[in-house]
Amino acid sequence: MTDLSRRHVLGLLGGLSVLGFRPADAEEAAGAVLGPSTPFDHEMIVTRARALAAAPYSSPPAVSQDWLDLSYDDFRGIWFDTRHTLFRGSPGSVQAEFFVAGLFFPHKIGLHAVDGNQSREVQFQLRLFDSTDKFPALPEEGTGFAGFRLLGEIDVKDRFQEYAVFQGASYFRAIGRGHAYGISARGLALNTAADGREEFPIFRDFWIEAAEPGAAEVTIHALMDSPSVAGAYSFRVRKGETTEMTVSARLFPRVDLTTVGIAPGTSMFLFNDINRTRFDDFREAVHDSDGLLILNGAGEVIWRPLTNPRTVNVSTFADTSPRGFGLMQRARKPGDYNDLVAHYERRPSLWVEPDGDWGQGAVMLVEIPTDKEINDNIVAFWRPAAPLAAGSEHRFDYRIYWCADSPAEGTVAPVIATRTGARIFEEGRLFTVDYAPHPALGDDPARIVPRVSTSAGEISGHYLQRNPATGGMRLDFTLKGDAPVAELRAELWRGSQRVAEVWLNRWVGT
Repeated sequence: MTDLSRRHVLGLLGGLSVLGFRPADAEEAAGAVLGPSTPFDHEMIVTRARALAAAPYSSPPAVSQDWLDLSYDDFRGIWFDTRHTLFRGSPGSVQAEFFVAGLFFPHKIGLHAVDGNQSREVQFQLRLFDSTDKFPALPEEGTGFAGFRLLGEIDVKDRFQEYAVFQGASYFRAIGRGHAYGISARGLALNTAADGREEFPIFRDFWIEAAEPGAAEVTIHALMDSPSVAGAYSFRVRKGETTEMTVSARLFPRVDLTTVGIAPGTSMFLFNDINRTRFDDFREAVHDSDGLLILNGAGEVIWRPLTNPRTVNVSTFADTSPRGFGLMQRARKPGDYNDLVAHYERRPSLWVEPDGDWGQGAVMLVEIPTDKEINDNIVAFWRPAAPLAAGSEHRFDYRIYWCADSPAEGTVAPVIATRTGARIFEEGRLFTVDYAPHPALGDDPARIVPRVSTSAGEISGHYLQRNPATGGMRLDFTLKGDAPVAELRAELWRGSQRVAEVWLNRWVGT
């Protein structure tokens, strides 16, 4: 099962800072110490991943138990001393800060600075870190690096701000201009919501390339490893209004991978209008994402609102040659949440766009019950139809957009709200689906034909009307019958054209 503590772990991240780049003989007062230069290119990482997969798995160096036993407050109180920022003294457009391993981060990872075709390892030293209180009196050799964050000029020239983080297993996340951290991505998902224990591959080494002055883009390389698979990754990260990552993943399975997840996104959904009555909370909604958006190979734009189920819920959206998918955050007004601290309206959406033909498979959506917003309980990823065979090589190229709106949105009317409740004067459950105003819809509901279906029970009384509160249209219909599970589908057609997103929902009776 997927890890339910990611939000708690990733809550340790954050803050704005600026970091330094010094040779090994530099003064102790400032600057990261770097090892000797060695030749570098990405194919060297591919070769290393291939060699790892051909040998038995050996885990990265472990953090000592005393560092793992630190309290949450003591560990959170350790911060990077910004005098030692990587690339701080250079005129380039990227800088990097580091995280110390311990508590939730049990492995030491390798970090390397790349300039041109030369790589130098960043030497771990506790002097790179400081503490808001008394620094833990623990041995330096018991810990190491756990990850890093990237900083660049996002809003103001010469002011370096954090916009991406790589920390914990193969987790990473990013923000665009004006966003706050929310959803996370992973290098790979293995055995998520399948029989047996979930496996979390680890990025055991990173290479951070220096960036030219004024460059919007920085390149990161990573070596991934786990008992089942090794891999070589590259990330070309372009910061801006939307932060875009161009990802190339080369995978070398040690065993047949039958339950693999490509380009996984991990998020949180506690409640909104669809399940508001289950939570005694002053807020209107609590979530980092509120729906799964899919642009499938047939050109359908599909919207599946998220829910917080009472039991684990796994949905499969079979497809061939998908054009994109992702977990979206559509509620963008502060009043949608009434939370003046968390600012969920500023959380980014995560859109994945395959580069090349991914063939047959399925977008998978996993929803896990939770009663706390600190738990990430939503996972979405692509699962190839055919297993990735042991001893073979597989390549997946794709782009990730950390955005307010995905490139797929806007072609038809988007769904902006889903609500449900028991009917008052008759048996059945009422559903309402609100659509944003859109030229394809027009303003005359009489010219639009709703098509509503269910896998169980019966649909009655569907009705489309203008919603003066939104300026768009609202579809309502009633589901009758006592089936324990019903897969619902609603479409809006104008002549031979579909004019709104295909709305899908799974109703599980109480």
